[in-house]
Amino acid sequence: MKVSQRAQSITPFLAMEFGKRAAELEAAGHRVIRFNIGEPDFGAPPAVRAELQRIAADTALPYTGALGLPALREAIAGFYQQAHGVHVAPERVVVTAGASAALLLLTAALVDPGDEVLVGDPSYPCNRQFLSGFGADVRLVPTDAASRFQLDLAAVQRHWSPRTQGLMIATPSNPTGTSVPAAELAAICDWARAHGAWRIIDEIYLNLSDADASGQAAQTVLAADPGACVINSFSKYFGMTGWRLGWAVVPEALVPALERLAQNYYICAPTPAQLAALACFTPASIAVCEARKQEFSDRRALVLQGLQDIGLPVPVKPDGAFYAYIDVSGTGLDAMAFCERALQEAHVALTPGQDFGTCSGATHVRLSYAASREDLQEGLARLGRFVSGLNARKGPNHG
Repeated sequence: MKVSQRAQSITPFLAMEFGKRAAELEAAGHRVIRFNIGEPDFGAPPAVRAELQRIAADTALPYTGALGLPALREAIAGFYQQAHGVHVAPERVVVTAGASAALLLLTAALVDPGDEVLVGDPSYPCNRQFLSGFGADVRLVPTDAASRFQLDLAAVQRHWSPRTQGLMIATPSNPTGTSVPAAELAAICDWARAHGAWRIIDEIYLNLSDADASGQAAQTVLAADPGACVINSFSKYFGMTGWRLGWAVVPEALVPALERLAQNYYICAPTPAQLAALACFTPASIAVCEARKQEFSDRRALVLQGLQDIGLPVPVKPDGAFYAYIDVSGTGLDAMAFCERALQEAHVALTPGQDFGTCSGATHVRLSYAASREDLQEGLARLGRFVSGLNARKGPNHG
């Protein structure tokens, strides 16, 4: 059977690959601490779970419109007003089968073969794969600790070319948990807009961001660039990973194209998930999510201190999401070898930086602190013993 060049060109998603290996070890009787996947351990807010139980008793769960339930589109628009003070017309909200489906629709609508798209390195691998799958020439722009592993205007200007048709930025970022400052992001979007390019901004972790120095909550890019295409999800802030529900906010002129694409690609997002998700936006559910956000902040402090004690540096402190991007170069192992050995010898699953790009991929690994405190403490203890063993084998003359 002939397999398409598109399928052959897609590399494995290493976070999932290490999860598969972890499952094999668990099946063999080992307890594996999983730091490889960005999946909150809380689950959906209680009111949302209760609503799903109620909905499941109904026999009629028909398709919704391809753009999503009108009530859910209105609730999402209201969330932007409540959380960010930004007016979004419900007609611009497209409910999707997870944030991945939002990216699928946007890349299908915006990308033609040969279009150059700027993406930071490191970055979430599936974003690049969607772009490449539709024929984009993805230009990875190297970033480093000095830029908080994020694009800045100077880097965008250096790498811009006459072929550049768009850019994609995730803020906060997966894998680094770092954000683009609001003024810098606005300047980048201004530059792209002035050059006729589209902007896809991945805000999946936006509502898990720290407040700024003045105490102001993290701001959506829509406050500065209403014409940007924003991707978001119920998976992270609301803890609903397996529900496969996300959304996009897009310019009104783009909505008909996304509707046609959704009708043909997957018809609509899951009806039970859409109905239950209406309970996300009650004051009680928002209070639950805000408490969980604080818990993630506390877990971050635990993890950063633990890694420091082990001697595994995190060059840039994350300010959102639930990831630490760790420099393992001092261990004498590259990222892939470090993760493979940590899994086999310490039964701790991490994700090698090669998943996220090339410029720091061999020297860094990603740790997700979306796990429970118990698992974080146990996993850090195991990593400490593992790294101590590596140092002992290196000997006193090798640092």
